[in-house]
Amino acid sequence: MKKAGLIFFVLLQMGFAFAQNKTGISGTVLDAKTQQPLAFVVVSIQNTNAMQLTEADGKFIFDDLILGDQLVLFHSQGYKDALFPVTLQEGQLLDLGTIMLEEDEISDQQRSLIRLFENDLTDDNSGSESTSGLLQSSRDAFQQAAAFNWGQARFRIRGLDSENATTMINGVSMNKSYDGRPQWGNWGGLNDATRNQEFTVGTAPSDYTFGGILGTQEINTRASIYRTGTRVTVSGTNTNYSWRMMGTFASGMSDSGWAFVISAGKRYAEEGYFEGTTYDGNSLFLSVEKKLSDSHSLNFTGFYTPNSRGKNSPNTAEVRELTGGTYNSYWGYQDGKKRNSRVKTIEEPIFMLNHYFKINDHSNLNSSVMVQFGKIGNSNLDYQNANSPDPTYFRKLPSYYSSLYGKDEGEYSGAFTPDYENAEKSRVQFLANSQIDWDALYQANQKTIIDSNGNTTGYEAAKSHYVLYEDRTDDKTVVASSNFNTQLNENLIFNAGGSFRKLESHNYQHVLDLLGGAYFEDIDGFYKGNQAQSDLNNPNRQVVKGDAYGYNYKYAANVFDAFTQFKFSYDKVDFYLAQSFSATNYQRDGLYKNGIYETISFGKSEKVPFENFGFKGGMLFKISGKQSLNFNGAHLSKAPTIRNTFPNSRLNNSVVDGLQSETINSLDATYVFRSPKLKARLTAYYSTIKNATKTSFFYAEGIFDNGAGYTNTNAFVSQTLTQLDRKNIGGEFSFEYQLTSTIKGNFSAGYGQFTYDSNPNVSINNDALATVENTKPSFDFGTALLKNYKQAGMSQQAYGLGIEYRDPKYWWIGTNINYLTDNYIDVSPIARTDGFYTNPASGFAFPEATEERARELLSQEKFDPVVLLNLIGGKSWRIKGKFLGLFVSVNNVLDSNYKTGGYEQARNANFRQLNQDVSSGTPSFGNKYFYGYGRTYFVNLYFSF
Repeated sequence: MKKAGLIFFVLLQMGFAFAQNKTGISGTVLDAKTQQPLAFVVVSIQNTNAMQLTEADGKFIFDDLILGDQLVLFHSQGYKDALFPVTLQEGQLLDLGTIMLEEDEISDQQRSLIRLFENDLTDDNSGSESTSGLLQSSRDAFQQAAAFNWGQARFRIRGLDSENATTMINGVSMNKSYDGRPQWGNWGGLNDATRNQEFTVGTAPSDYTFGGILGTQEINTRASIYRTGTRVTVSGTNTNYSWRMMGTFASGMSDSGWAFVISAGKRYAEEGYFEGTTYDGNSLFLSVEKKLSDSHSLNFTGFYTPNSRGKNSPNTAEVRELTGGTYNSYWGYQDGKKRNSRVKTIEEPIFMLNHYFKINDHSNLNSSVMVQFGKIGNSNLDYQNANSPDPTYFRKLPSYYSSLYGKDEGEYSGAFTPDYENAEKSRVQFLANSQIDWDALYQANQKTIIDSNGNTTGYEAAKSHYVLYEDRTDDKTVVASSNFNTQLNENLIFNAGGSFRKLESHNYQHVLDLLGGAYFEDIDGFYKGNQAQSDLNNPNRQVVKGDAYGYNYKYAANVFDAFTQFKFSYDKVDFYLAQSFSATNYQRDGLYKNGIYETISFGKSEKVPFENFGFKGGMLFKISGKQSLNFNGAHLSKAPTIRNTFPNSRLNNSVVDGLQSETINSLDATYVFRSPKLKARLTAYYSTIKNATKTSFFYAEGIFDNGAGYTNTNAFVSQTLTQLDRKNIGGEFSFEYQLTSTIKGNFSAGYGQFTYDSNPNVSINNDALATVENTKPSFDFGTALLKNYKQAGMSQQAYGLGIEYRDPKYWWIGTNINYLTDNYIDVSPIARTDGFYTNPASGFAFPEATEERARELLSQEKFDPVVLLNLIGGKSWRIKGKFLGLFVSVNNVLDSNYKTGGYEQARNANFRQLNQDVSSGTPSFGNKYFYGYGRTYFVNLYFSF
């Protein structure tokens, strides 16, 4: 007995000694305003593997930590990060006590602002316990500058668009098969409902998908993770819309295992920043979760966000000088109200069912089924046997008389004499009729009723010469996906996922309004006989409102993809390896037998299959608690989109010759320094995209070598570039310093060289040259000398300097100044082929075409630098346990006038045409530009309880 007691005493002492030698940290996290505990806050020891979530009571506890100086990071969506330095000693359990997290109201309100610009960037989230990229998910100064300050000038991170990123909702990719990009309007106006997000940059690992080289975004709508309460928001602005209202309620998880979230919103504008740009959007969101057991939960999510937006036109320098910075040629007055002819309408509800299965403490399996259906429509004016209704049509502008075209159109030879008298008359006439004349369109569609005495007694509907139509896409998408993750041991996490996507897409031209007429002929007025018929199976149709006409076909797409990922974590280094596989096939099904393409337009095409693989990996070196060095690399192939597979899908089943998958490579290296006062990041990156295909459409004035000499035609054509390579090299730098407890300064810089890295092949599909013998009139123009030209539509250099003051009494003010430069016009490839120097009349080179003059004509226009000064500020109040908040921002305080993008018109396809048009000083086909907003404001008032 004594011996047993001695053994018990020794064991007790050993246990006590072991407990005394444990080194750890504990504490409780509360909301600084409400003093309520915060659950699901990510608490981590920087540059170690130690990470956990706070419990429902806000408590956390670590043990067996590494000794010495460490940094403890507290991160939660909607709150400012808290970073505390601690010194851990052997055998010490350090109690940090109560940690107060303050709401990050600036970022929260900026989140509302960024959606106004429909930018590709979105917000991060901290809802996953096992996401290795979680600690990097909160935006640094560079990412905030890119989103909130540079986004208004269409800045793109690393020169990449959203096609190279993956956007997901509950593990389901939302990137469209048609163009590879997400349709942001599908969840527009649901800012509060979509705030739970995780965001990774570049090829950093994601638990949900292999991803693209720009990054991944995962939106989580699981009802139980929302912060409990109600929030009502009212906003006013002068950008896309004028005012907005939103309301969101989250119940939290009840004792009976139910949780639900409901959100609704409304956005509206009679007229946005640009003339005639209407906006009308409604949003409804519902998420309901049922906890079946400790291991199983089901969550239903549904959202419906019908919206319509009036578009604004790109304009030449001539039109802008005549009219002003907010001019839009797409609208005109009808019955005293502005009516826009080009309206984009989106109605695509999404329904999703998710099953969350917690297999054990180390493994989870999440599965999803999504159904999306609805329509996207883009309206426009169509006309037959009539003049163009476009007020900026080149024949209606002064330059038509002061340049080549008014004098000797079509001959393009010798000198010309400007007709300044008629140019002035045209200027006066244009200014008096600078908008669409809706009344004239209605009159053209009616015939006069004359009585027996020759008197006009009225009007009646006749054949319409003008109609308002819609390019309509009705999609139905079904997706099934599953994602598995498990922690195999203390050093290894394994992720795997797979999905199957099935798309059925109906595309057609749709009559919206006969504009006072009785019917519209379903023919193409540019052609005669059978070639004029849209559908030889139903010739000479007379269509009315609601009918399909012109083109009518379906797409079918099936995509299977899968990935695996291994993440290894050790004291001084982490690394990961990931692999992906995808199988894709497309098919077109023509519903019309087009008169131009009798043999290849009706019925199904052959299936176009692709198989693709991807590999990526990375390594993180933990230099210390404050410093880390990270390397990432990826090699993958990607199937072309549907848009770039069928070059003339509206009329036939043809597939791009030599079509192949893109090959993508990416490398980046990042150094991070992070302390309680100083945060800095320096990144260098290199990426290439090879063998890309790009299809575009434009109106061309003639030069097509059909193999038997040159043919002069005027027609709408599709242009396809193949073997197009891009190269993006650059660096990113961000720096934040807490000058005092209330004042913080930051600086961000992005420098890139985004160029074309090949001379792609150019082919033109011209319907006007289709014949019985030539059913696929694709003409090879050879290579376009695009190598080393700049990629267009974005600034390649951007710099931002900011400072903000946050008062302890919950008011703040900040300002930043930004400088963006190296933004270039989108060049015309066809003008950079050998055909540019060839006279279509003779087939020989133009004798006046010198290399020096050609370089001048083909030099890529560089836009002027942009300086943007922005101001933000706000205040929040606590009123009897409830909260009222105000946020105000003024962007582009200096009211700078700047171009965000533009393109060269492709109608001048040879040296003589372009030289004579440019030499006039008032070119009829000058570059067209998109412009940024001038001074804008955004006011946001919210009430939460």
